Amino acid sequence: MTTKTLALVTGGVGGIGSAICEELVQRGYQVLANYHPSEEARAKDKQKAWKNAGLDIGIVSGDVASFASCTDMAKAIKEKFGTVQVLVNCAGITRDKTLKKMEEADWAAVLHVNLDSVFNVTKQFIDGMTEAGFGRVVNISSVNGKKGQFGQANYSAAKAGMHGFAMALAQEVARKGVTVNCVSPGYTNTAMMQAIPEDVLKQIVAQVPMQRLAEPDEIAYVVGFLADKRAGYITGANISANGGLFISF
Repeated sequence: MTTKTLALVTGGVGGIGSAICEELVQRGYQVLANYHPSEEARAKDKQKAWKNAGLDIGIVSGDVASFASCTDMAKAIKEKFGTVQVLVNCAGITRDKTLKKMEEADWAAVLHVNLDSVFNVTKQFIDGMTEAGFGRVVNISSVNGKKGQFGQANYSAAKAGMHGFAMALAQEVARKGVTVNCVSPGYTNTAMMQAIPEDVLKQIVAQVPMQRLAEPDEIAYVVGFLADKRAGYITGANISANGGLFISF
C-alpha cells in the first residue's frame, strides 16, 4: 500500500494522458496509468521510458468502455495500491464523420469510450474518496464539447456530456471534500495531430488566436492545479485551455 496520494489516469499512455501522469508524479503523487488491454506492449514500452527518465509510474490494464472491466481494475488497484483519491478521466477516441455518413457503430464507440467511461471508472472510486474526506475527479473534455465541431456530432456530444456529469456529481460530493471538474483543451500537439496533413494542420493553427497548438504539458499543468489540495474550493468548473479558440463566460 502506498503512503502517497494515489492518482489514476485513464488513457494514461496517450499524448495528453502521459503528460498528466508525468505532471502528477512530479508533484509527489503515486501515479497509475491506465491502458486498454490491447495496448499492453505500448504501455510497457512507455513505462520503461518513464523509468529511464527517473519517473516511477505504474501501469494498469482496463477497458474503460466496459463496466465489468473497470470493476476488475478497481479491485486490483485497491488490493495492490490502496484507495484512489485523484482520478483523471482522459481516455478518448474519435470517429469523425458528418451525421449523414455516420454509422451507429461510430456513434456508439465514441460515446462508450469518451462518456460511458466517465461513469464506469468514477463509480468505482467515488465512495472511497468521500469516505476518506478527500478526492479529486478531473475530466478531460474538449473545446469542441463547448462550441461543437463540423463532423464531430458524436465527439462533441460526449465531451459536453462529461461536463454535465461533472456539474451534477460535484453537487453530490461537495460536502465530503471531493471536487469534480473538467479541463477543455484546444488542439494539442500530440501524435494524433501530427498525423494530420501539413496543409490541414496549418489551417487549424490559423484559427487559433495564439497561432500554435497547445503542448501536452500545458494541459497537464491545469490538471495538476485542480488536483492540488489548495484547489479545494473549485468544483463543477470547466477550465478552458484552448489558446483563445473559443472564449465565453
